[in-house]
Amino acid sequence: MKPKKITLDGLVYSTNKDLKLTEDIEDTNTLLPVKQKLHLRYETKHRAGKPVTIVAGFVGKTEDLETLSKLLKTKCGIGGTVKDGEILLQGDVRERAKKILTDAGFGLK
Repeated sequence: MKPKKITLDGLVYSTNKDLKLTEDIEDTNTLLPVKQKLHLRYETKHRAGKPVTIVAGFVGKTEDLETLSKLLKTKCGIGGTVKDGEILLQGDVRERAKKILTDAGFGLK
């Protein structure tokens, strides 16, 4: 589990000599699938016209997001990646991804 960094944006000056400009925090615990509300969207912007299905809104550890990504890629038979807390799936697989996620117990918006 990698710690995330928080920076103190907007700090101009401080007289506190013990002030840390970055602070390590641990990843949050993963919510149960029933309590998650994931967003499915389709994009072609900024991807050289190639279609991508994006699954966003996952709350939890990076390892659990990777596991969910692997499940979706395996069941859909496609490639993809995890980037910036979102799952990017190659192609327009919204209907298949929706069925897989609802069968796994995730809520969708």
